[in-house]
Amino acid sequence: MITANNPIEIEIERIKESKISGVDFNNLPFGKVFSDHCFEMEYRDGVWSNARIKPFGKIEISPAASALHYGQSIFEGMKAYRRENGELVMFRPEANFNRMNLSAERMCMPHLNKELFFEGLKQLVQIDQDWIPSGEKSSLYIRPLMFATDDFIGVRPSDTYKFIIFTCPVSGYYSNPVKVRIETVYSRACEGGVGRAKAAGNYAAALFPARRAQKDGYDQLVWTDAKEHKFIEESGTMNIMFVIDNVLYTPSLSGSILPGITRDSVLRLARDWGWEVEETNVAVDFVINALKRGELQEAFGVGTAATIAHIDIIGYNGTDYKIPPIENREFSNKVSSWLHDLRMGKIEDEYHWMKII
Repeated sequence: MITANNPIEIEIERIKESKISGVDFNNLPFGKVFSDHCFEMEYRDGVWSNARIKPFGKIEISPAASALHYGQSIFEGMKAYRRENGELVMFRPEANFNRMNLSAERMCMPHLNKELFFEGLKQLVQIDQDWIPSGEKSSLYIRPLMFATDDFIGVRPSDTYKFIIFTCPVSGYYSNPVKVRIETVYSRACEGGVGRAKAAGNYAAALFPARRAQKDGYDQLVWTDAKEHKFIEESGTMNIMFVIDNVLYTPSLSGSILPGITRDSVLRLARDWGWEVEETNVAVDFVINALKRGELQEAFGVGTAATIAHIDIIGYNGTDYKIPPIENREFSNKVSSWLHDLRMGKIEDEYHWMKII
């Protein structure tokens, strides 16, 4: 049991035989290869307890578990990197922790204990540090998640929860610039809903329209507001940004947009570098008209998985609009290189964003 008066104790059960020898680190599909161990704990009677690191594997869950029926499930996405000097680092992990607790609050779930969260995370990554790839675009993707476990059929918040952290070595999320389509029928989230939370149901709602777009040759959708589909919100699983006539535009945060950590970082850099930044309602017509006039210079998604994902084509109402070549994109190329150099320790960490594990 973890309380203010009890120290953090984490039981460790190591895997008998590592799976790492069977992994091709030169060919890592995103999210399909999992490291040896995971961190788990349970919430019951108002406290987190039974903290342990164990071999990654199947979990037992009741068919009546609340998460399966009523969707109380949240998660985060984080990354650990290996520098040339051997240091293991993470990018802004406290921001992910804080956002997970905000998601928990919105979904009527308990807050996580900060000391226990970071001690479990630290020990897990250290135990599986050999799984952190050293390639140029490679990293160890870290997935914390929490879900309801009450055996109860009835609509109410659960009294019990399970928290897990597992990891997987990954290469780049996108190997090429992406082709996106502006969605004008379906919605990812709505005002007053749970769009600001990193809740599992948000992604389930996106699956059907995203598959339709993929069948038509697009990689992702650009989500618009649920009321009128007039204003741009996100792109796939990323926040979205545009450079139009030398101004950086991005949708202002609302109840239906996830407050991205990479988004926040990019906006901070843009302002400090002297760019004019507009966090505002970005109308679809504004973007399309800028494309038609040749004033849209850059379009890109920002997020933990992809960091900076260049958008090559935007489809809207049956027409595909080509974005200028990547080599001509001043801002997104600069910020992508800067973030990479920061992670690898090649430049000064003036914002104190990197945390050594």
